[in-house]
Amino acid sequence: MDVDIDLKVKVAAGRILNLLNSDAKIRLISPREGLNDEVAYRVEQGLVEYIDRTFEPSDLDDPKIAMVMTAIDDPEASTTIWKLCKEKRIVANIADVPPECDFYFGSQYRDGPLQIMVSTSGNGPRMANIVRRRIASCLPPNIGEAIKKVGALRKKLRVVAPGNEEGPKRMKWYAHLDLGRKSHQANIYQDDQGLRQMVPRGLLHNGGA
Repeated sequence: MDVDIDLKVKVAAGRILNLLNSDAKIRLISPREGLNDEVAYRVEQGLVEYIDRTFEPSDLDDPKIAMVMTAIDDPEASTTIWKLCKEKRIVANIADVPPECDFYFGSQYRDGPLQIMVSTSGNGPRMANIVRRRIASCLPPNIGEAIKKVGALRKKLRVVAPGNEEGPKRMKWYAHLDLGRKSHQANIYQDDQGLRQMVPRGLLHNGGA
């Protein structure tokens, strides 16, 4: 996914990080004096393609562009970019102007495979951060690692009960898995021996799992 970004320093820095975490290809358009240390570092590391100038309409001619984000202190220029994106059917996000956003950035929490996003649809980003922190504070430690182990268990189950015809056996295991039970909460944080205890005996055969 190719993404064009025009710059408002702090906002752009956060969006660049989120996009890099999503494996997006980023093209950053901004005069060099507009870069802060964090953004300049990512440019120097070659993590983003960088164009040292202000935006030009021809920047939207690349057919690989999937979305455009602006973060600049010029409402008129931002609206012009948004209108150009509309003409080219490119989704856009204009910072701090909800009516000119085809999508919104939420406040994100990540722990390994676990991803939680809270969005206020552009109405209150700071409130989204508060809600996200509150949710994160309620999660058990190492929840991301626990989820990885659940994934490992599911893979083992496919060895024990392979094929579509054995789907009912797998569904039986899914029903058996209850992370609300204290015994399962304990096992999921332990080693493979603890994980084996979570697979019903009736599903184990030939030394499987």
